[in-house]
Amino acid sequence: MNRQSYSQALYSQFARIGKAIASPRRLELLELLCQGPRSVETLAEEAGLSVANTSQHLQVLRSARLVNAERDGLYVIYSPAGEDVAAFLGTLRGLAESRLAEVVQVRREYLESRGTMEQVDSAVLVERVRDGEVTVLDVRPTEEYRAGHVPGAISVPLRELKRRLAALERGRDVVAYCRGPYCVLAVEAVEMLRAEGFTAFHLEDGVAELRAKGFTLAVGDGEDALE
Repeated sequence: MNRQSYSQALYSQFARIGKAIASPRRLELLELLCQGPRSVETLAEEAGLSVANTSQHLQVLRSARLVNAERDGLYVIYSPAGEDVAAFLGTLRGLAESRLAEVVQVRREYLESRGTMEQVDSAVLVERVRDGEVTVLDVRPTEEYRAGHVPGAISVPLRELKRRLAALERGRDVVAYCRGPYCVLAVEAVEMLRAEGFTAFHLEDGVAELRAKGFTLAVGDGEDALE
């Protein structure tokens, strides 16, 4: 193998990753999987795609070794192929933010259209939870909460929030979080909470960002104390 053929062979392999994530829908599915393992059916529902279309996208991601698949009874459960996949997505987002002004513009227009949304710093949130000053809501689907969540957070998926408002302590600040800076579940939760008279804020970081900053996360159904 000469130098030219070596380079072509090498960069052809690198290009497999680029081709796999060239679809916005596949990027979205990969982001969802980084929140927690899911079946094809659950992914399809979350992403608003057909099961057949979702399955096709997953096969492309799997062929690039970005996701793994395991059979669990009648279902096939997909998950990221490793922690480096989530790290790669974070780097990709960071590059897009720094090079593409449109990324910031789209997000700003969305938030401004829904009114000013005050955010909570993750380090400040940790201290406030430790001191018992706030109620923290994880408004992602339950399976994502079980895969990893802020210790002490209560799992209240957005679709269940309205009927569970009565169980929340009034007169106490509420902080909602979801999948990270580009997820809108927490923004919608804060809107609902404020409309009901709660003092509510949203945490921009999701579990991937918190993990990258070195925060300890909890897994399972329990509500744990912050470490």
